[in-house]
Amino acid sequence: MIAPSRQGERRDRVTAKRENRPIEDALLEIERGAGPLVATAVHDGHAARPEVEALFKLEGAGRLREEDPFTGRWTSLAPTRVIGRRTRFEVDLNRPREKSVYRRPEDAWGLDVWKQDLPADVADRSLAQYDSFYAEMRALLRDVQDRHGHFVVYDLHTYNHRREGPNGPEANAEENPQVNIGTGTMDRNKWGPVVDALIDALRAFDFPGGRLDVRENVKFRGGNWPRWIHETFPDTGVAIAIEFKKFFMDEWSGEPQPGQVEAIEAALHSTVGPVLERLRQS
Repeated sequence: MIAPSRQGERRDRVTAKRENRPIEDALLEIERGAGPLVATAVHDGHAARPEVEALFKLEGAGRLREEDPFTGRWTSLAPTRVIGRRTRFEVDLNRPREKSVYRRPEDAWGLDVWKQDLPADVADRSLAQYDSFYAEMRALLRDVQDRHGHFVVYDLHTYNHRREGPNGPEANAEENPQVNIGTGTMDRNKWGPVVDALIDALRAFDFPGGRLDVRENVKFRGGNWPRWIHETFPDTGVAIAIEFKKFFMDEWSGEPQPGQVEAIEAALHSTVGPVLERLRQS
């Protein structure tokens, strides 16, 4: 959630605004600010439309495990912020359109999501939300581009590493860095200095318990959202997919470790100056 502020008074309630629905039912919450830095948390949401909620077989705790809690809070690093309010189990904004609505267990990590086959009209309304998101983002990023000439998007996510249960082993650390930087959809030759500035700043941050393990394209290379940005704004926009392993929380109960969420927020803030400096030089 975004704390109330003078700047916050300018937030757009995208779906709520268009459908005259309360903010709690909105697809997105957008806060617009000055500068070329944008932060997004498209998997932060947990809510669902009532017609979708009624069809869930998978309980809320099971859905929460695959969502990205706290990423909405971390968008505080940027003046322009986009926070998803709906669960990815309604529509996944980081997947290609044809895969954005989970229909079968193999679409959702083997999870049995629905009580019955998802009705076509319900899926169509979820796809309409997907289309609304990308239309809104095209307009928002074009505006940032027109005002500043270029922009950088922090695409914030988290990922699980204890999939064998609450008492199961952690995944191999060699294959699961604390921070995975996904750059697989960008022109690395063009945007490399910007990416390197972010990685160097995260590694240099004095994180509680020791420096962060930050590596590139080990676990994830970036999803459809950054891919779309790079295809739509090939010369002016760079999106960096930043995935934090859920080392800062219990991924089964949802409880964070004291101070860890705040420390990640501070680490992200420490990257802003170096990243914007490199962006200015690009």
